[in-house]
Amino acid sequence: MFFQLSEWVFYSILLRMINISTPSRICFFGEHQDYLGLPVAATSISLRSIISGKKRDDKQVIINLPDIKKKEMFYIDQLDYQNSRDYFKSGIKVCKESGMIFNNGFECTIRSNIPIQAGLSSSSSIVVGWINFLSFVSDIKKSMSAQTIADLAFKAEVLEFDEPGGMMDQNAVSFGNTLLIDPLRKNLTKLDIDLGNIIIGDSKETKDTLEIIHNCKDKRMQILSKLKKYEPNFDLHRSALKNDYNFLNSNELELMHATIENRDVSFAGIAELSKKDFSIEKIGQLLLKHHEILSNKLNVSTMQIDTMIEASMDAGAYGAKITGSGGGGCMFALTPEDPNPICEAIRNVGGDAYLVKTDRGTCKL
Repeated sequence: MFFQLSEWVFYSILLRMINISTPSRICFFGEHQDYLGLPVAATSISLRSIISGKKRDDKQVIINLPDIKKKEMFYIDQLDYQNSRDYFKSGIKVCKESGMIFNNGFECTIRSNIPIQAGLSSSSSIVVGWINFLSFVSDIKKSMSAQTIADLAFKAEVLEFDEPGGMMDQNAVSFGNTLLIDPLRKNLTKLDIDLGNIIIGDSKETKDTLEIIHNCKDKRMQILSKLKKYEPNFDLHRSALKNDYNFLNSNELELMHATIENRDVSFAGIAELSKKDFSIEKIGQLLLKHHEILSNKLNVSTMQIDTMIEASMDAGAYGAKITGSGGGGCMFALTPEDPNPICEAIRNVGGDAYLVKTDRGTCKL
């Protein structure tokens, strides 16, 4: 897969096409938290999507998607959405609203070695890459910052379709490397750190991202609204949770305790990552603790994911956790210098394993 993708990019460069490469991402700390306004730490990784294309002489837009054996065709001035996640049209729409002009169509091909719907932000990788690509095929080429690309991608992917979720994915794959994101303060901190070998374990279980986020988000937002009504001074960033809230039932109280635990372990992980001399072993321990909360209390993991994580730890990983919304998809493990025992352990329990590194954000090749 990696060789084929590299070979295809080489030929597209020879053909003088515009080539945009965008990473995928894993969430280190703050899973299921950014949409609550809590900080997260995300890392872009070297599984990437590539968009290669050029302008046409007419107004037709042709998008070749050989990985899923599909092709999309429409006209640049006909952007009515045909489905609930019509991201290619929404991307053009938000770019036009930002001031870009498109008098001609274009044709492109999109390839990727990112597992689809697996918790690695495959869709955000393509949407961010698409926004970047559009900036180069617009009539007046517009050099955009990573933040502008992320903001436009968030509008195209989330706001245009009233979908749940925060801005972690778009920011992470636009900026690249490791990013600390504080959505409440709208503050981003980029960390240039070496996290060593990272193993992605794909459970190959299909999942419904939107349904999981809706369930996990909506329930907690309702509880938080109730908390604010009866406890106006409650602050999700700082407050502890009492056990005598008689306006919450036992299930609601349990879910909020899990949310606070998730918050605290994420704060600890982010603090450790921010140190110049951070301990990879400590990061690993906090990752595992984070996963245990996500699995046992927020119920977003699966038996297969848990089995892969247990196998990774038994094989010597520093730590491991699920990544993405949950209900299937992928986990990742931090490994010592030799990643082979962890890869083999994941494969032995039925998963696919990929060795990846921290990688740069969306870029023109």
